[in-house]
Amino acid sequence: MSPPPSPFDSIVLGCGGAGLDLLVRVRRFPKPDDKMSTKAFKVQGGGNAANALTCAARLGLKPRLISKVADDAQGKGILEELEADGVDTSFFIVSKEGNSPFSYIIVDNETKTRTCILTPGYPPLIPDELSQASLASSLDGASLACFDGRLCETALIVAKEANRKNIPIVIDAERKREGLDDLLNLASYAICSAKFPQAWTEAPSMATALVSMLLRLPIMKFVVVTLGEDGCIMLERSPSEAPDSEETDVDELLESLKQRIPYNSAAPACISSSVMNLRANESGRVCGRLFVGTAEKIPSSELVDTTGAGDAFIGAVLYALCAHMPPERMLPFAAQVAACGCRGLGARTGLPYRTDIRLAPFLHDISQREAAPALPGSRINTS
Repeated sequence: MSPPPSPFDSIVLGCGGAGLDLLVRVRRFPKPDDKMSTKAFKVQGGGNAANALTCAARLGLKPRLISKVADDAQGKGILEELEADGVDTSFFIVSKEGNSPFSYIIVDNETKTRTCILTPGYPPLIPDELSQASLASSLDGASLACFDGRLCETALIVAKEANRKNIPIVIDAERKREGLDDLLNLASYAICSAKFPQAWTEAPSMATALVSMLLRLPIMKFVVVTLGEDGCIMLERSPSEAPDSEETDVDELLESLKQRIPYNSAAPACISSSVMNLRANESGRVCGRLFVGTAEKIPSSELVDTTGAGDAFIGAVLYALCAHMPPERMLPFAAQVAACGCRGLGARTGLPYRTDIRLAPFLHDISQREAAPALPGSRINTS
């Protein structure tokens, strides 16, 4: 089966982290004063935004990235790897002095977990280094702008300009960071780590936290929280009121959706509610649909490393938004892409290309309507 045309080769602008990962896989995580041999070793590019855009490029989009490296061996390697994958690095700032960001990553073969130790780049990116001409050029023709919460001062300038041009914004909300609230206030879509929604809202449950996020962020169209092997949960705002004015407790709805999950299937799936008025304790109510997505059940013999799984999920969501996938397809598709990435050491080794047969069920019937170019500055609608 031949793959469909890419969804109009959409341009996606990212602003955020790009670095170098030095990965080792060991039998188990070392104890103090331990000495042990590695099972595998790899050096490859990393960074949340860079990983997500690498994924998007392999799926057929045309990503651009604003970030900063130093003029050192690591920086050259970071740029060369991104360019080889089709990511436009012409908007990078390259410092003549300092060091490029890099991370040591220890992958525990016993528990299938990883530990990351980051050395930030120096000197940090400052807004004055991105000229007005570069800013305008970076956003020219972009269908989406995405941010991982790093480089906060520069990111906010880029986000404000994207918002002025009516370019939808996607936020990777991994954890609370300086300036992240300002980015979230401009965003149409947020993809969160498992701990973020409750940490940010102080809500008593995950479901009520998602409702609280939509209430606090009035232009946000949907919020997704990724839960690793437990899949994901998504709350999508409805543009119109539910036909039934009766309110539904969001915690009870989430539990009822979980009861409908096809646990006998290894493939990712999605269960959704109808449009409802969802109540969250004393936080208030929002009209929308709740989705529960499952992750692929990866055999233990095939699971290598979960580094970058969330970045792969985000890269797939960027593609899905550009292809106008409905949430019922977007969530399993993103889960499948993330699962592919978990079968190789590092964030990028296992990232699939559009030609990967494992993605064919999600891509084979993308219509010509979905593949037609969007007008510059038009907002993407997944409803």
